[in-house]
Amino acid sequence: MRRVLNFIILLLSALTVLADDVQFKASAPGQVIVGKPFQLTYTVNQRSKDLRAPEMTDFDILAGPYTSQSSSTSWINGQRTSSFTQTYTYTIVASKEGTFNIPPATITVSSEQYTSNGLRIKVLPPDETPANADNGNNAAGNSNGNTANGGQTGSNVSSDNIFIRTIVSKTHVSEQECILLQYKLYFAGVDVTQFTNNTKLPEYKGFLKQDLEQGEIQTQLEHYNGRNYNTAVLYQTLLYPQHSGDIKIDPAQFEAVLRVQTRAQVRSIFDDFFGSYTNVTRSLTAPGIKITVDALPKGKPAGFSGGVGHFKMNAMLQGSSQQELSVNQNDAVTLKLDITGAGNMKLLKTPAVDFPEGFEEYDPKVTNNYKTTASGMSGTKTIEYLFIPRAAGDYTIPPVSFSYFDTQDKQYKTLQTPEYTLHVKRGAEEESGTIVSNYVAKEDIHQLGSDIRYIYTGTLNATPRWKTFRFGTPSYWLCLLVPLLIAVLLFIIFRRQIRENADVRKVKYKKANKVVQKRLRLAKKLLDENKRDAFFEEIERAVWTYLSDRLSIPTAELNKANIEQILKGKGVEDNMIGQVTDVLATAAFARYAPASSDHDMEDLYNKVVTVFANLKI
Repeated sequence: MRRVLNFIILLLSALTVLADDVQFKASAPGQVIVGKPFQLTYTVNQRSKDLRAPEMTDFDILAGPYTSQSSSTSWINGQRTSSFTQTYTYTIVASKEGTFNIPPATITVSSEQYTSNGLRIKVLPPDETPANADNGNNAAGNSNGNTANGGQTGSNVSSDNIFIRTIVSKTHVSEQECILLQYKLYFAGVDVTQFTNNTKLPEYKGFLKQDLEQGEIQTQLEHYNGRNYNTAVLYQTLLYPQHSGDIKIDPAQFEAVLRVQTRAQVRSIFDDFFGSYTNVTRSLTAPGIKITVDALPKGKPAGFSGGVGHFKMNAMLQGSSQQELSVNQNDAVTLKLDITGAGNMKLLKTPAVDFPEGFEEYDPKVTNNYKTTASGMSGTKTIEYLFIPRAAGDYTIPPVSFSYFDTQDKQYKTLQTPEYTLHVKRGAEEESGTIVSNYVAKEDIHQLGSDIRYIYTGTLNATPRWKTFRFGTPSYWLCLLVPLLIAVLLFIIFRRQIRENADVRKVKYKKANKVVQKRLRLAKKLLDENKRDAFFEEIERAVWTYLSDRLSIPTAELNKANIEQILKGKGVEDNMIGQVTDVLATAAFARYAPASSDHDMEDLYNKVVTVFANLKI
């Protein structure tokens, strides 16, 4: 009975395997060394036959194929799962260096032929110097390292066998141009069990930093200075230089844990046969490096706000690429801009739109969709401008400009949207000449009666109303002059309001305190909700908007230099000017620096509130 049950299980397993999709894969190392054998493996998840390996003109087959099979069946919560794998293994060797392709192989499963994937293998040259020779460690970018701490490391653990290089994508860049910095570990002839421990990174003064997700550390072969090393990227980040000149990046400190053989006295035959090993901590120094930063050239366009990279801009009015649009009066309209590209995306400022008079506009909605990779930050910044035309007529929305410095062509470029024509049609209530709000509600009308009223035939002693307003009487002149005086007074008041509203700078100047208080309330809410990025963005926007409104200078033209100069001209004390610039620098840096604590965020909020309370401009 037991044999029958086992036979049924094996039969069900075989049927399940046959029912699965056929998966035929080839695998081999991505990097190999000339003259060193390696394995090329083909796996298939069903029983197969007639494997036909491709012709490999750049490799020699030393042995194979060796065939092996494995299968398993398991029951979990009443569900049976099974798997089957058949493996074909070749031992091959490369005879010359270069990058070569291994074409797909074919195999037969159930009378049908299947094809594997192809492979691309990089073949590195052999070591040019003996293992104990100098590998050029004195070259720029290498670390001589320090002696291992504790234990007996042996003569083979030296700065020739393990070191760290500081590698940057560029050493000569422009302001705000992205730099990829990597700390890469090189080791050969040693067994590294732990790559990083007690890491001490520099402060990267003069740069804005954007860390890259590290994930699990992977090793690969690399031929460097005539020798083949196993390499691993320990840390990488993106740096954006904030000023011109030579900026030095200080050395970084790392620790690696090595497994080394001790030279203890042999006490038994087993110690001599198996050997004795211990873990040793090795201190490693990644050398500093100098970055030469060129200032952005003169002749900046009027709309330039610090964007550096390579960008494109696309615009749509109310979801359409057409340059003419017809809408009804008081209908909401959206102008959408998409700025796509790669560069300092987080520092791009929102372009200003010069809407015609009579348009009610709202704060633009900004959506950032960025991704950070080793090649830099790229993605799309989407800006939606919502506005409402309040009067009928034909209007022109002028082009929206976005200027940036192109790092590919090394020159300023300006992108522009088309000029849009907006036909605003009069609303239905305006066409009829009536105002809806003057209608009397239906429930306010009451039926007084439908019977006939008789004429009163008695004597009336009442004085006619018109006699009290005869020409020349005080009541007459009073009724004539009062409306005239009211009309003149209203004319003066409305004319003054129109004149004040026409001065946009003056209006913004008066409303600056209310606007900044509103933004600070929102920042306090984001602080309480621990939304770090949104908090720092709102704080920075509040400071720049307040200074722009109070100083009557567009935000795009503001910078720390002219802010200090203007505040000094207005008689602001140097201490207060220092607090303002400190708040700007702290808010800008904190948005891209590593996560701050709640205490740091609260300190910045209190500092901003204090500055606004004491700054008199």
